[in-house]
Amino acid sequence: MAVRSGGIMEDNRAEKIEALETLVEFNDKVVKNIGILVKELSGQRLDDTDKFQDSIINAINWEIQVFNATMDVINEGKERVAKEVFNEKIVALGEAVKAKDDQKIADAFNELGPELEKLGAAAREVIA
Repeated sequence: MAVRSGGIMEDNRAEKIEALETLVEFNDKVVKNIGILVKELSGQRLDDTDKFQDSIINAINWEIQVFNATMDVINEGKERVAKEVFNEKIVALGEAVKAKDDQKIADAFNELGPELEKLGAAAREVIA
């Protein structure tokens, strides 16, 4: 997903801060659920693991949209989240999901988890 000018929150800092406040509330749950999903994908698969994975991917997609819309605020003054590294982990997850290989997907989620934690920490720092 690319950042485009003219977006909904392009210049409205108050809206961006509000979006980051929502992201902070949401982010901890996403990171926690990734840990649960990784266990399921690593041999403890349940009947609803695929649905659970889809819901986490949807949540991550939402976080990516918020990151893209608020990147200028998140990285204001210093780089808190490296867009290139974040994108690299997202692409790896997408490729693993396409391959339908549980272990590759688990590994990709394990790699992405710390980046999502950084995003949450950066959002907390900005809204503090």
